[in-house]
Amino acid sequence: MNRKLKLEELNRIKVDEFKSEKKTPLIVILDDIRSLNNIGSVFRTSDAFKIEKIYLCGITAQPPHREIQKTALGATESVEWEYRENILDLLQELKSKDIQLIAVEQAEKTVLLNEFHPDPNGKVALIFGNEVLGVNQKVIDQADFVLEIPQFGTKHSLNISVSCGIVLWDLFLKMTK
Repeated sequence: MNRKLKLEELNRIKVDEFKSEKKTPLIVILDDIRSLNNIGSVFRTSDAFKIEKIYLCGITAQPPHREIQKTALGATESVEWEYRENILDLLQELKSKDIQLIAVEQAEKTVLLNEFHPDPNGKVALIFGNEVLGVNQKVIDQADFVLEIPQFGTKHSLNISVSCGIVLWDLFLKMTK
């Protein structure tokens, strides 16, 4: 028989311990995300995989916000985040620090997620765009390349929080081997 663990048996670290832990060299950039639930979900997933930082850009709402907290469940306190109004300025700054910029989108010359192998000594910033419009073309033009999640059904897109979870899990595994 397989018994479900109780919360106190999960041995989760405290927020202050989390902040001092070594982070996965991944940055998440959310640009013009409308759904507060999506934002909260990305915070929670970023906590799960010890993501270095989240940048909230454009119209993306910022904590503290009750609707973000509903899905973040406190991850806005553990994961470092910062708001930047202009994503293009942020991308230039990150590029100057030799951080690889990757737009997660469907485009003409994409790299499929399963075929992507990050530089084990590098740092990656993943850019996720608006739920309806996706990643802005001006942002794609600044990215080092576009990463695509292979899909095989009748739909051509995934929810932003689902996309983020898939990509973060995949890159977390590849970067922490």
